[in-house]
Amino acid sequence: MAPIHVLHGQPTPEELATVLAVVQSRAAAAQAAAEAARRAGAGPDSPWNDRARRLRATPRPGVNVWRTSGWAG
Repeated sequence: MAPIHVLHGQPTPEELATVLAVVQSRAAAAQAAAEAARRAGAGPDSPWNDRARRLRATPRPGVNVWRTSGWAG
């Protein structure tokens, strides 16, 4: 975590502890939410792991369908 600097005023140790507790809990909550989204399958970790890439599009009728049907989709 980046250092925190007090710019104005003279906070008491209790006030500083309260602010740090809030900041740390928000950071932990954000990290937990990101981890939960990753575990829930919000998307593949990498485009290489995306199974949808393996699906091929159905050739559509047209002039060059015979030629383009062999191309990687």
